Amino acid sequence: EIATIVAGLPAEINTFLLTSETQSQAIAAHHQRTHTRTIQLVDHVEPDQYAQLRAALPGVQLVQVIHVLDEKAIEEALALEDHVDALLLDSGNPNLAVKELGGTGRTHNWAVSRALVEAVRIPVFLAGGLRAENVQRAIDEVQPYGLDLCSGVRTSGNLDPRKLEAFFNAARG
Repeated sequence: EIATIVAGLPAEINTFLLTSETQSQAIAAHHQRTHTRTIQLVDHVEPDQYAQLRAALPGVQLVQVIHVLDEKAIEEALALEDHVDALLLDSGNPNLAVKELGGTGRTHNWAVSRALVEAVRIPVFLAGGLRAENVQRAIDEVQPYGLDLCSGVRTSGNLDPRKLEAFFNAARG
């Protein structure tokens, strides 16, 4: 289904594959079934896997998710910035027995996120509990390159047009 959607979109629209795969071969195989322009890696990937991904998928952008649990996220970001095209800060917890890799509806410490944005040279997207009621504050406090949203614009698991409109109106300030 992803491949069908991607094939029907104009070239100027960036397409993302979210994957929890962590090995370059599995990530590349996942991508070969979808043909997106960007891969969002939602789980930890070992450093040697990035070079293998670049070799296997030239021209495909890589966005690594960092789950902001504490200040260690800044160190993680600095270690990753030479391997990926962008970072995405989220509020999951990959350390749990059943990993939380996104879509929690929770915010995280935006002061840590702001420090991270200031520390790295690559674009940083902000995710995690963004809603119409807090998006302007999130933009002001973190100064992200962009936003990623999910649960804050859904009702009963489906996109909610009213929540989407309220979110974008609030984001515009």
